[in-house]
Amino acid sequence: MAGQQFQYDDSGNTFFYFLTSFVGLIVIPATYYIWPRDQNAEQLRLKSLRRVHGRCLWYRLRLMKSQQSIVPTLKKAALLFGWAVFLLLAYKVSKLDREYQEYNPYEVLNLDPGASLSEIKKQYRVLSLKFHPDKGGDEATFMRIAKAYAALTNEQSRQNWEMYGNPDGPGATSFGIALPAWIVDQKNSMLVLLVYGLAFMVILPVVVGTWWYRSIRYSGDQILINTTQLFMHFMYKTPNMNMKRLAMVLTAAFEFDPRSNKEATIRPTDNIEVPQLIRELGNINVKKKEPPFCYPYSLKARVLVLAHLARMDVSEELEEDQRFVVRKSPALLQEMINVGCQLTMMANSRGGFHAPRLVTIENCMKLTQMCVQGLQESKSPLLQLPHFEEEHLRYCISKKYKVRSLQDLVSLKDSDRRSMLRFLGEEKYDEVMSVLGSFPHINMDTKLQVLDDEDSNNITAGSIVTVTVTLTRKRMVDMFEKEQESTPCTGEEVATTEEAQGDSSKAKTKVWQNKSKGAKKTAKSKKKKLMKKKPTPAPAKTKQANGNVAGNEVVAATSAAVKEEEDEASDKGSESDEGEANKDSPSERDEDSDKQSDTEVDEMAGDDEEEWEALQQSIQRRERALLETKSKVTHPVYSLYFPEEKQEWWWLYIADRRDQTLVSVPYHVCTLQDTEEVELKFPAPSKTGNYQYSVILRSDSYLGLDQIKPLKLEVHEAKAMLDNHPQWDIPDTEEEDEEQEDSDGIEESEDDDEDND
Repeated sequence: MAGQQFQYDDSGNTFFYFLTSFVGLIVIPATYYIWPRDQNAEQLRLKSLRRVHGRCLWYRLRLMKSQQSIVPTLKKAALLFGWAVFLLLAYKVSKLDREYQEYNPYEVLNLDPGASLSEIKKQYRVLSLKFHPDKGGDEATFMRIAKAYAALTNEQSRQNWEMYGNPDGPGATSFGIALPAWIVDQKNSMLVLLVYGLAFMVILPVVVGTWWYRSIRYSGDQILINTTQLFMHFMYKTPNMNMKRLAMVLTAAFEFDPRSNKEATIRPTDNIEVPQLIRELGNINVKKKEPPFCYPYSLKARVLVLAHLARMDVSEELEEDQRFVVRKSPALLQEMINVGCQLTMMANSRGGFHAPRLVTIENCMKLTQMCVQGLQESKSPLLQLPHFEEEHLRYCISKKYKVRSLQDLVSLKDSDRRSMLRFLGEEKYDEVMSVLGSFPHINMDTKLQVLDDEDSNNITAGSIVTVTVTLTRKRMVDMFEKEQESTPCTGEEVATTEEAQGDSSKAKTKVWQNKSKGAKKTAKSKKKKLMKKKPTPAPAKTKQANGNVAGNEVVAATSAAVKEEEDEASDKGSESDEGEANKDSPSERDEDSDKQSDTEVDEMAGDDEEEWEALQQSIQRRERALLETKSKVTHPVYSLYFPEEKQEWWWLYIADRRDQTLVSVPYHVCTLQDTEEVELKFPAPSKTGNYQYSVILRSDSYLGLDQIKPLKLEVHEAKAMLDNHPQWDIPDTEEEDEEQEDSDGIEESEDDDEDND
C-alpha cells in the first residue's frame, strides 16, 4: 500500500514557485489600483477650467501640487520594481530542472517505443559492456539500465510499470513544502520562533489595535464623536443661534485641537500674530470665559475663520493653518445640520425640550456659503465675481440700474450691463461674463401626493405626504441667450396691444424667476378674452374732402356686417333649439344617458391605468436609485478663496416659516448634474385645515442663489375604518344558491361514477 511522505524543499525549486505566485498576487492588483492615472487627462481638465477658474485659490494650489508632487513617480518606481522581481522569478522558474518526470524504460535504453525483445536484449548487452562497474562504468547508470531491462523483459515488472509508472510497484507519495529546509533546521529554530512571535504577537496586535482605537473616535462622516456631542450640547442649550454664536460653536470643534487631531498645530508665533488679528477684526467675544470658547485652539480657529470671511491678509505661517480650518468647516457645518435635524425629530416624537429653530439650521447653511466664498453675511453677492471690489458696487446700486444680486445683473441688457461695468476693461469684462455664465440656474418643479392611497390627491390628517421635487440645472449663460432672443416690440405693435398687455406688463417676471400668482391670473384672463368674440374695432375717421360721407359709409358697412353675423347666429341657434326639441323623446334621452355613462366608465378606467403606470414607474425609479451609485462629482464651484476644489451641492427641505420649524429633514443633493428627482416625505398635520409651507432650495456654495417655493396643503378628515367591509356581506339567498350548486355537483359526480361502473 502506498504511503505518504512529506519533505521540505532542499533544492528550493518549490519555494520559487510559491514566491512567484505570491509576488504576482500582489503586483498585478496593485498595478490596477495604484498606478497613477493618466496625468495628461487631469492636465487637460485643468486646462479646460482655466478660463473660468483660473483665479481661484484651489486651482492655483492644484497646479502647484501637480508640478511639485513626486508621489506619482515613487508609485511608478515601486510598481516597476515589483514587476522586475516578478519577471525575474518567472524566468528562474522556467529554467528549473524537472524533478518529477515520468519513468520510461525505452528512453533509458535509448530504444524506440515498441522495440522487439531481441532488440532490447541486444541493446542491454551493448550498454552493459559500456557501463558495467567491472568494466569501469558508472554503477548508478548501470543500475538504471538493469532496472529498465527488467521492466521490459520481466512480466511482473512490466505490469507494475504499466499500472504505477514504476517497475518496483506503487511507491510513497511525496509532497514538497514550499519552504527551504534551513527554516526548520534545528540550528535556526530559536531565530525562526522569535520572528514568528514578533510578527504575530507584537506587530499584528499593535497595528490592528491602533487602527481600531483611531476608527472608533470618528463617525461615518469622519467627524470626531466628541465634536458631534459638543454640537448636540450647544444646539440643545441654545435653540436659537445667531451667526456670531454659531461661528463660536463651529470653531470649538475638536478637529482644531492639537490634542485630538495631529493636523492642527499651535505655533509659538501665535501669541503675537493672533492678538494682532483680533485688534484688526474688532469685537469677537475674546473675554468670554465659557469653555471651550476660551481655549487657545478655539480662539485661534475663530480668528482665522473671521479673517477669511473678511478677506484679510495673514502671514504665511497662519495662512497654512487658515486653509486647514476653512477646508474642514463645510463638513463640520453639515454635521451641525444633521445634529439639528436629530434634535428636531426627538422633540417632535418625545417632547420635553425645544427643538432648534429653523433660523439656526438655516444659519448653518448660510455660514457654509460664506466659508466657501469668503464673504461676510452683510456683503453683496456680486463680490463673488472676479475684479469686483467694494468701491465698484456704487455703480451697480445706482438709481439707474439698481443691481443688487446676480439675477439682477443677468436680467440687464447687454448694452446696459456693459455701460454699468465700464470700470472693467474689455478682457476683465469678458472674464466676469464667463464666470457669471458658469453659475447655476435651477428650475424647481414640485408635485404633491399621497402614495399608496386610493386617492393620491386627497390629503387626510396623519397621512404620509410625498412631495416630489424635480430639479433641472442650467447655466446662467442660457439666461443670457434668452435675454438676447427677447427683442422689444415695434411702435405699431405696442400701440395695438397696449390695452391687452397693460395689466400683464405689471405682473411680468424676470427670466430666472418662477412665475407668480399674478402672472398666472393674467394668463388665464388672456385665455378668457381670446375665447370671447372680438368686437370689430371702429375705424378712425380721416379728414377727406367729403369726410363725413366717407365716415358714414364705413359705419354703415360695419353695421351691415354686424347684422349679417347676428342673423347667422340666430339661424344657428334656432337649428340647435329644433335639434334639442327633437331629442326630448324618452328613448333618445335614455340612449344619451347610456352613452354618457359609458364614456364616464371609460374615462375612469383610463385614469386608473394611468395612475397604475405612474405608480409602477415611480417604484422602478426608486429601485434603480437604490441600486445605482451616482458620482458626487457634479460641477466645480467658482470660489476665489476656498483652498480645495469644491463640488456644487444643494440642500432641499420643507419648512413652516411662520412657526419657524422644519417639516421635512433637509436632503443633501450631491448628484445634481443635469436633472435630479427628490422625494421629501412628512406626516400631514393631525388637524384639518389649510396650511402654508415652503419648499426651500439652498446652495452650499453660492450666495444669493437660494429659492423658496410656496406649498399649499389642504388637510381633510381621515376616513373612518369599516368594521365589516361590504365585500364580506354575502346575502342569505346567495349562500343558499351556493349550497344548492355544491349539492348538485356532488349528485352529478355520483351519477357519473355509477355510469362508469
